[in-house]
Amino acid sequence: MPSDRPRYKFRSSRFPSIPKKLLPINGTTLSSKSDPSNPETALRTPSHLPVVTSDTIQVTLPVPPSINHQYATVNGRRLLSSAGRTYKTYVGQCVWLALAQSPVKSSLHNRLRSGPLALSIRFFFASALRRDLDGGLKIAQDAVCEGLGLNDNRIIETHLYKHVDKADPRIEVSLSFISPPCHSG
Repeated sequence: MPSDRPRYKFRSSRFPSIPKKLLPINGTTLSSKSDPSNPETALRTPSHLPVVTSDTIQVTLPVPPSINHQYATVNGRRLLSSAGRTYKTYVGQCVWLALAQSPVKSSLHNRLRSGPLALSIRFFFASALRRDLDGGLKIAQDAVCEGLGLNDNRIIETHLYKHVDKADPRIEVSLSFISPPCHSG
């Protein structure tokens, strides 16, 4: 029995398709036909290059799928949906590649594994009212930490910011090592 209702897919216009193959993230792969709304080319524009220092990794990533598209119910269990799994895989590859291409990769990776961490995410949505600020936090946090081989329970400080950029929706993620405070006796 055909239905007149539209059929919804996990990938909507609010969640652009993610490329199946990750290309190197550097300024030389940018083509003359770059489209800032396409995550494949947006990551390679000069303003979106990853920054890796001995204390911090900063990457620009696509906006995560909405919370309604992150999970699916299968046999009464809530599981990560296909869109959620694809997003986490892509983000993990981006973060690992940014770290691998850095000359300070071993220094940063050792620091990130040795102490408390701070996470900052700037969400740039196409519209201010369509998405909640915290709906993409968990999947982005999990994906970044998994990509670096870290347990996200080491994050003791989180900062979230919401902006509007109709032309270039994205998230800007920064994961930093925090020096443990010195306690004097």
